[in-house]
Amino acid sequence: MPHSALDRFTDAGPELLINGLTLDQLALRAGGTPFYAYDRAAIVQRVDTLRSGLPQRVELHYAIKANPMPAVVNLLASCVDGLDVASIGELRVALDSGTAAADISFAGPAKGDDELAAAVANGVLINVESADELRRIRGIASRLQCPAQIALRVNPDFELKSSGMKMGGGARPFGIDAERVPELLDTLRSDELVLKGLHIFSGSQNLREEAIAEAQSLTFELTRRLTQFWGNPFELINIGGGLGIPYFPADRPLDVTRVGEQLARLIDENAHWLGNTRLIMELGRYLVGEAGYYVCRVIERKHSRGQTYLLCDGGLHHHLANSGNFGQVLRKNYPVVIGNRLNEQPVEMVSAHGPLCTPLDILADKVELPRAEPGDFLVVLQSGAYGPSASPTAFLGHPAAIEMLV
Repeated sequence: MPHSALDRFTDAGPELLINGLTLDQLALRAGGTPFYAYDRAAIVQRVDTLRSGLPQRVELHYAIKANPMPAVVNLLASCVDGLDVASIGELRVALDSGTAAADISFAGPAKGDDELAAAVANGVLINVESADELRRIRGIASRLQCPAQIALRVNPDFELKSSGMKMGGGARPFGIDAERVPELLDTLRSDELVLKGLHIFSGSQNLREEAIAEAQSLTFELTRRLTQFWGNPFELINIGGGLGIPYFPADRPLDVTRVGEQLARLIDENAHWLGNTRLIMELGRYLVGEAGYYVCRVIERKHSRGQTYLLCDGGLHHHLANSGNFGQVLRKNYPVVIGNRLNEQPVEMVSAHGPLCTPLDILADKVELPRAEPGDFLVVLQSGAYGPSASPTAFLGHPAAIEMLV
């Protein structure tokens, strides 16, 4: 297992290949740079690795928000057990993939009535985020004369420690506070709504197996208490995900085998009350993040008061997360390479910037790279998640980056 995102290129040739294709080939296919390329073989391999590392009982769902490109969604729809969406637009992509409505869930705060109606009418599971949302679903189901499939999204009384983004614990806009769930369960005992189970998501982007194990243990304990209150095993429990990928030099990849072993122990220890409850792990970034590459070209070398800059045709308008403006408190560089000089040693300290008129347009800040010339490819690794769809693509009117599944 590589220890960092760059280790996989230790024995590579001079040019980066993405699923066997050169950057020149991909640039011709895209019609130029910048572009995103997603490696289909790497995505399938990641799913296979998870299948072998996790208990067989655990179902895998893909959270479309990580990368909603239809071709990526269609690929994952063919090899996971379900899809999770967070908007009516993502819902259309999920349904277009051919995934059965019963295997699609819809989460997120502030769902509009039109979104709820679309989910109810199509038989999609709604992860209910509040008492008011539950009230609105009841009205919509009555108006449409259609049963609504629901799960209660629980805001747990704990969080996933050391996670990149905390989604549970404390006051949150997400989910129903755990202490309020029993009163809502009581309202569902004689209700036409079809309660399927619970959705408990405590955090994301975590690289510590022990923190994930602790959060999963607390998730099972909370689920046990709510199951006991309900009186019967739920049909399904979505235990969230939280699995992270390495971005920065100190990051180390997760040991999925350790995560799977701990999860297997939890399942065995709780078998007496779980019954036949389906267990779902919902993952986004972990499935696609490391399979993506953002590729742009160096347009110019520039020297300014002792600093060398590589000025490129790509930037934060395509890849906001890489610029440090998507959740980072202190900006750190994503791993970058000169894609046509992989076998050359770093010889200079440079900063790479894009074409936007803002100092925030940073591709890489003070990194050691081989000498790059105009026309060379600068490639940002770990770019398969939260790329174009999470970026200000209209900023300053530059063309959008082409996306390709290769």
